[in-house]
This record gives sequence, C-alpha cells and structure tokens, in this order.
Amino acid sequence: MGRASDDIEDLLRRHAPQVLGALVRRYGHFDPAEDSVQEALIAAAEQWPRDGIPDNPRGWLIRVASRRLTDRLRSDEARRRREETAAALTPADAFVAPPPGEGPGTSSLGRAPSEDDTLTLLFLCCHPALSPAAQIALTLRAVGGLTTAEIARAHLVPEATMAQRISRAKRTVRGTQFRQPDARDRDQRLAAVLQVLYLIFNEGYTATAGPDLHRTDLAREAIRLARAVRRLLPHEGRVTGLLALMLLTEARTPARTGPDGELIPLDEQDRARWDRTAIAEGIALAEEALAQGPAGDYQLQAAIAALHDEAGRAEDTDWPQILALYDVLVRRTPDPAAALGRAVAVAMVHGPRAGLAEVDALAGAGPAGRAPEQWRYRLDAVRGHLLERAGDPDAARTAYRAAADATLSEPEARYLRRRADRLNGPDT
Repeated sequence: MGRASDDIEDLLRRHAPQVLGALVRRYGHFDPAEDSVQEALIAAAEQWPRDGIPDNPRGWLIRVASRRLTDRLRSDEARRRREETAAALTPADAFVAPPPGEGPGTSSLGRAPSEDDTLTLLFLCCHPALSPAAQIALTLRAVGGLTTAEIARAHLVPEATMAQRISRAKRTVRGTQFRQPDARDRDQRLAAVLQVLYLIFNEGYTATAGPDLHRTDLAREAIRLARAVRRLLPHEGRVTGLLALMLLTEARTPARTGPDGELIPLDEQDRARWDRTAIAEGIALAEEALAQGPAGDYQLQAAIAALHDEAGRAEDTDWPQILALYDVLVRRTPDPAAALGRAVAVAMVHGPRAGLAEVDALAGAGPAGRAPEQWRYRLDAVRGHLLERAGDPDAARTAYRAAADATLSEPEARYLRRRADRLNGPDT
C-alpha cells in the first residue's frame, strides 16, 4: 500500500503543472484554477487508491478540475459570460489529453496544446512584467508544487511576506491571454524560463545566505523542471545545455562538505565521492547540446563543467581548454561572473599575478541582479586565493577576511576565516 501511495503521489506531482497550465490557458483565472486543481488532486488522492489509477490520469484530472472551476465561474454572472465566450472561441478538442502512451512529437510548436501545458505555465510564471524574485517564487509555487511555507523557508523570509509576493505576481499576470507565441517571442520567453531555472539551481547549490551551504530541495527541483522542459523541447540546445550544467555541477555535492558541514573547495575534494552516474549523463548531454546548434552560454558552461568533472585529480584539469572556452563565453555575455571565472582560468594557465590583474579589472563591475556585497565577496575570495598562491600571505589574509565579512552564507564565511587564520603573520 505504501508503494502504491508513493506511485500515486509521484503521478500527481508530475501532472499537476500540466493540468494547471491547461486550465489557466483556457480560462485565464490563475487563483481559481489553482484552487480547482488542488481539489482535483485531493479527489484523486482519495479515489485512486480505492478505484485504481485511470487509464488517462491527466485527462481525469483536467476533467475534474475543469468542472470545479466551471462551478466557481458560474457563481458569478460576469465570469459565466467570460467562460462562454472563451468556450466559443476555443476548439472543442483543444484541451483533450492525449491517449495513454502517446509521446511528444518532434516539433515543439506543432504539438497538441495539452502537451505544452507545463511550458505554457512556465512562460506565464516568467512573465516579463514580473521581477526575477517574483518569477522564481511563482515558478516554485505553480510549477514546482512547493508550498508557500517551503518557498519562504528557502528564501529566508516570513511566510506572510512570501504569500504577498506570490499574490502580487498572480495579480500581475491575471487576465494574460494565452496563445501560441511567434518565434521571436517564444525565444525571449524561453530565455527567461531558463534564466529562472538557473537562478533556482544556483540558490540551491550554493545558498546566498543562512546556515546551510546546499539546499537540496531547490537544486533538485530546478533539475526536475529542466528535465520537464527538455522533454518538451528535446532539440533546443540551450535547454539541453542547462540540464547538462546542472547535472555536472550537482554531481560534486557529496564531496563539497566535510563531516562537520565545512566547505571543501573544488581542488581539495575527494573525487571518488562524486556522482559518476550524473557525470556520465551530464557529459553526454553537454556533447549533444554542442551538436544542437551554435554554442550558447549554457552549452559553454556545461562544457567547462564537463572538463572539471572528467579530471581524475585537480592537477589533471585541462585548464588551457577551460580558458579557451571562457574566452568564447566572455565574448558572448557581458556577465562579470563569467569574467571572474575566466580570471581563475588565466591564473591557472599563466600564473596568479596574471589572474590578479584580471580580477582588479573587474573591481567596478557586478552581475545584474546580485547585491553589491555578494559581488564584493566573490571578488575578494578569488583575490585572496590568488594572493595566497602568489606568496603574499598578508594581503591574502586581508582579502579572505573582507570576503568573510561580506558574505551572508555562514559556511562560506567560516571557510574564508579558516583560510585567513591558517596564514602566518600578525593579526590585522
């Protein structure tokens, strides 16, 4: 019984965003649609263990949720008229779920609408009128299925604050008309979707604040959503590249912390503890992504991550090839974070002083969307590392302590202070 319950729970979790996307796309009412989907999920959780899982579970959920939503809309005369108008303008078979076992087609724009519901919902949650913080919160709530309390804990804010943020986001997108985007709009909206998933993953992999270095729930949720997008767009190089980057990065998680939760840098990690299954999948996806078209940011970052993961020892890392990839990446993107990664590669190929010159040139820069203190912390942390390698312990200690004072991550602050303390010389 426990196994069956787990299977049903996984099934409901997988179909929930598709069902919500179908209802929102047809009726345009986000809050009532979300409530109706939740009622359908509750009904399924009660009935399916007793009656068995239907042959077409998504279709069952869409029918039940649609009836619940229709009841809500009919309670208000104005909404009833809107529903009738929407129904008259919508093809009768537009929201019929495909038969069991019918997979997605090869063309993302030629699929039946029900197969694109997850992507439609992601496009909605990443509406350009929303701030990045609101996009992330709404995506985690509507597509990821996380509760408001879970999202609030992940962002270290009170639940009431997060509830207000999500409510404002829903109000902003309320009434948005859902139609198949043209190629240019689709490209822009997909870029926003991938950026949100990338931000969610980064926050999970290295939390910007709080007592934990890694937030497993966020990192795994980002990977799950990236897999969902790739199922819908299997030939889109950016999507494949992003999933590869996530897998190759997350594969190192088991070796990133010590017994007491202390941070272990990449060059000191026990690589035997890395997830080799995830690395093999990530490398295969990275190669596939590079073959799917011109190399974009995610494909290039995945290729860099693959070179790190392929090295059996830190000293075996192919730094010249990594530097060559960073050279291409920084020509493509103005993001100073990529330039900072290149500075490290320059130091590994041409020596720490050459890398320090690159870091100094970035002192006035800062990635968009990142707080100034977070950018300063990253600069100082890299500067401290390079100064230590260059044989300047006093300056390195000063840089490490400045970085520790600037970061809001407790594990990273402890690591940086340990690096500073172990350098010889008087306290400053």
